[in-house]
Amino acid sequence: MGTLECCLGIFISLLCISYINCYFVSIDANAEECYFERVKPGTKMSLMFEVAEGGFLDIDVKITGPDGREIYSGDRESNGKYTFSAHMEGVYKYCFSNRMSTMTPKIVMFSLDVGDQPGGEKDNTMESDDDEETEDDVEGAQLNATKLERGLRDITNENKLVDMISELSTSLTGVKHEQDYMALRERVHRAINDNTNSRVVLWSFFEALVLVAMTLGQIYYLKRFFEVRRVV
Repeated sequence: MGTLECCLGIFISLLCISYINCYFVSIDANAEECYFERVKPGTKMSLMFEVAEGGFLDIDVKITGPDGREIYSGDRESNGKYTFSAHMEGVYKYCFSNRMSTMTPKIVMFSLDVGDQPGGEKDNTMESDDDEETEDDVEGAQLNATKLERGLRDITNENKLVDMISELSTSLTGVKHEQDYMALRERVHRAINDNTNSRVVLWSFFEALVLVAMTLGQIYYLKRFFEVRRVV
């Protein structure tokens, strides 16, 4: 097996291991947004979500299977992560509901990780022609056996390398999820800090205005207190 073919097969395997969909979605008050994914049974799926803006940073989450079975349900959650395996083939539904809110829209970031679907493995076979061995073809048979042994060894090494790449891809997917989560948490905390800072500034400005008004009022009152009134 050539080195170029081996590298190409490994690269294709790495691309086909899994895919990730990451979205930012705005959900209006008293509204619900649903998303759908068709997979085969046994496929591993993972949903991670975080409420970035809006109200008390809470949302209702529900995952439903093709048969209408409720796989996961959460009320008024700010963030979360749920992993499961598809129990049957069909369309799985992910819904985010903001029906508890009557005025405030919510901005939700969520990522859907769909692993490699079972049944997609390649069946590596090696065909060889069975030639009748004669006393004159012993050397050729030995050469064919050596080539066959080398080919099997190459296939074994390739399978091990593909497994290692699959594990590495899974680890990288987890790292990407954590980075997305930390980036969103940093964004939410920065927004909270900016909001708190603006409120503190406004309150300080209001206190300064009240202080100036009280000072002017006291000066006016004292001035009137020491005025000399003439009686005509």
